[in-house]
Amino acid sequence: MYFPPQNISGLPDPDKVSAEHSHKLAMQIKQIIIEKGGAIPFSEFMNLGLYAPAMGYYVAGQHRFGAEGDFVTAPELGDVFGRCMARQVAQVLTGIDGECDVIEFGAGSGKLAATLIKELELLDVLPERYLILETSPDLQQRQQQTISQQAPQHVERFVWLDSMPEQAINGVILANEVLDAMPVEMFAVDDEGDSQQYLVKASEDGFQWGSRPADGNLAEQIAQLDLPAGYSSELNPAVDGWIAMLAEGLEQGVVLLIDYGFPRHEYYHPQRSAGTLMCHYRHHSHSDPLALVGIQDITAHVDFTAVAEAAVAAEMDVLGFTTQANFLLGSGLTELMPIDKLNEAKLTKEQLTMNHEIQMLTSPAEMGELFKVIALGKNFDQQLAGFSFRDLRGKL
Repeated sequence: MYFPPQNISGLPDPDKVSAEHSHKLAMQIKQIIIEKGGAIPFSEFMNLGLYAPAMGYYVAGQHRFGAEGDFVTAPELGDVFGRCMARQVAQVLTGIDGECDVIEFGAGSGKLAATLIKELELLDVLPERYLILETSPDLQQRQQQTISQQAPQHVERFVWLDSMPEQAINGVILANEVLDAMPVEMFAVDDEGDSQQYLVKASEDGFQWGSRPADGNLAEQIAQLDLPAGYSSELNPAVDGWIAMLAEGLEQGVVLLIDYGFPRHEYYHPQRSAGTLMCHYRHHSHSDPLALVGIQDITAHVDFTAVAEAAVAAEMDVLGFTTQANFLLGSGLTELMPIDKLNEAKLTKEQLTMNHEIQMLTSPAEMGELFKVIALGKNFDQQLAGFSFRDLRGKL
């Protein structure tokens, strides 16, 4: 049986507080493993590591985003991403009669929300409310602080929720780098061609891998992929229900999902036989999700074909799919570029900083090609500007 490599050499040591936090959460998870017979599915381990109440990576009060955290997201680079996103949001809001809202899932530091609301004000297309779904009290506090500092005139428009509103909204639902943080099932195809589900067991010095034959819906999904012996990867068991929830919560409008990933035929490519799961710790990436529990991010790339299939099953339309670079170009990126972009000697410090940000957002070697944008619509049939430069729905 193949198990993922454990390669964490060269990582900085956690400080005393982080190490104690990790140990405490590890002890809690070990107790759960013991109570459940000695092993749990990897998806449950990942969920505990990221979202255990008061202890998980995304709910404990530590900075995760930006230079002082573990990774940088597109909105944290500057204002370009948010300003382009605002142009696409504005098109949707103006295409709907009556009051509209914006809902953002997992708003991180609050940077995207602050940038977007300011740009929507300039475009004269403000939503009635900007709703943020955030389960972490610490992140809620950080988002409130960011918005009060960067967009104080709009503080009253913001409402924090821990679940979808009871009444369906008209408007836009945004989720930037949310799907990749959903717990996944890890699996492998053994030498006999049978599918195996990864488990996590407790060991004296931490955790170790185990496995069992996959069964039920998981086995059916793996079989449909028709993968060769020795192939290991992931499936997101929550995506169908999550998309169905969004569909139910949207009366009219568009869902915009931005994340790194591939269409299915690329996700399960023969050369990607070890899967896509990665961990992020202090701007270092490695492949051991069983280490540094509670103080490192655990992610998997997104199967955008599965997202599209879930949308269709929930009676939503797939309105567009493209790379982040193409989406930003379609959403007015060229209007934001410094006039003397090709003559750096004439650029101000601020313009040079913007050029670097644009490079990071659009370069194939950075975020431009790996990150994708998919739009799902409900009772909305306009062609979206963000997909006018190049629409790749045919590759789903």
